[in-house]
Amino acid sequence: MKKLKHEADLVRQALVVGSVYFEKRGAGKFEPTDSANSKITALYRLLVNDGLIHPLAKDQENEPNMKHKLAIWMEKQLPEGHALKS
Repeated sequence: MKKLKHEADLVRQALVVGSVYFEKRGAGKFEPTDSANSKITALYRLLVNDGLIHPLAKDQENEPNMKHKLAIWMEKQLPEGHALKS
């Protein structure tokens, strides 16, 4: 997978937006003590379950690939001309 220009920033933004979605969806609430890895995994699985992103192949389900998928999802949510949009 080709890394996005602002991938790290997109992942951070995806966690912020995803936390709100996660809570409004009724899937739970992220706590400040939750690790970034557990948040990434939980958000990725919820978005796949809701059909908002395509799932990775089982052998490709790892943290870097999940981060990449979340970054792509977040980039698609941003308006045209946003600083993080490629």
